[in-house]
Amino acid sequence: MAWKRMVLQIGMGTDIRGADYTKAAVRALRDALWHNSLSIADAVGLHVDSMRVEVTIGVPKPALVNKAQVLAVLPHGTGTVTVVEGGLEIPNDAGTNSTVIANAAAVVRLDV
Repeated sequence: MAWKRMVLQIGMGTDIRGADYTKAAVRALRDALWHNSLSIADAVGLHVDSMRVEVTIGVPKPALVNKAQVLAVLPHGTGTVTVVEGGLEIPNDAGTNSTVIANAAAVVRLDV
């Protein structure tokens, strides 16, 4: 059998105050995952924990994202997290704080 891409889920998350990149990334992945109930594994006779989930997070400063905290969001299967440059950071007028916007893409693969 071969690992095949079955699902692509996309989400966006923010940290309005505080410029917490991990918080925005976690919210983006939750946004991508929590609007779905995947039954694809059951449909092909596999357990939900047989899924491989490849997560990509886009933020302006990738080094500020804690990948382990993002990976902990996954409810099933095993996963990987890659953080790339993307998203937005919007400073406030005083220059004392920022809003961070993160984008997430989760690719679900099954061995079929």
